[in-house]
Amino acid sequence: MFEEEKKNSKSLTPRQAQLKAENYCAYQERAQQEVRDKLYGWGLHEEDVENIIANLITENFLNEERFAVAYSQGKLRMKGWGKIKIKQALKAKRVSEQLIKIAFRQIDTDEYETVLANIIDKKIHEINGQTPYIVKNKVYQFALSRGFESDLIFSILNSKEL
Repeated sequence: MFEEEKKNSKSLTPRQAQLKAENYCAYQERAQQEVRDKLYGWGLHEEDVENIIANLITENFLNEERFAVAYSQGKLRMKGWGKIKIKQALKAKRVSEQLIKIAFRQIDTDEYETVLANIIDKKIHEINGQTPYIVKNKVYQFALSRGFESDLIFSILNSKEL
């Protein structure tokens, strides 16, 4: 009976949690806060959580800079997010401002502008039968909601013939 209760319990030993966290981090890049939340969810106490985090960093399973770079490039390429939206998401994951700046330096300016231009082109073709002013406004709002900077949006929009 006691062993069955122990099996159903969500609490892990620090060693079990360490191994599970290593697998969790090996699967994809993670922010420290994501791993910390997961460890607390597994029923560990603060001291154990911080020791495991330290071990993961030492063994290079967890690297906040690597995470920030991978996350920002992934969101740009896969989701079509701009820097403003990426920055908000990284801040929500408690990534430092300094690491966000490092990650943004890794984003190729030409690629960034190409992604935005493609988003603008696609949206322009989706909007039919509207005046150029309305099309520009709708496309501008859409690109803004994707987290792109307004001056860059205007510059690309103005180069398009509507």
